Amino acid sequence: MPRQDRRGARGRVAGLLRALLGRGRPRRADLDRLFALPAAAVTLQAATGLTPTGAASVSFRAAEGQAFAALQREITELLDADGGPGTEVRRDEYGYTWLVVRSGTADGLTGLVTDLHAVNSTLESAGFGPLLLCSLVVFAAPDGRRLALVYLYRRGTFYPFAPKGEHSRDNALELQVSAALEGELAVEPDKSRWFPVYGAPGL
Repeated sequence: MPRQDRRGARGRVAGLLRALLGRGRPRRADLDRLFALPAAAVTLQAATGLTPTGAASVSFRAAEGQAFAALQREITELLDADGGPGTEVRRDEYGYTWLVVRSGTADGLTGLVTDLHAVNSTLESAGFGPLLLCSLVVFAAPDGRRLALVYLYRRGTFYPFAPKGEHSRDNALELQVSAALEGELAVEPDKSRWFPVYGAPGL
């Protein structure tokens, strides 16, 4: 069999195995999509009255070992160097770590997004991308309702999550926000991936 045909056959076999085993090539994260959030926030406020609260966070599963601990400490020190409200580290009941960043100004969403991008890209560059779960920015309505725009690292997409009590969600608000942001953000089309993030910092 000619070499080119052998390569093609191997490729077809590998593709078939991936399909049978449910393994596809991982989608490359598009972290630059985070920079669409400030413009989307303007649209969101006009459509729903929701405004940024100044809180945002990155969720990841911390790795064992001194190397990761040192990297996490380095990221926290870097974010705290600008003299803002400070960075907070929390751990949830599922074993995920939340690195919480806050803005000291009402119009500080651009700075928050820059911080989120920096945390994600630093972990990714150090080889810890597979540990990243999501990033989120918190919004609030005048009537007290809260909503997070959640960025899924592995999908490169966003979805809205609006908690309503401890174990329920405001589906109507989520759908309203999704419709308002169509064309502004890469909204996750598969609603089964709109995972609840109850207890996320700021919510």
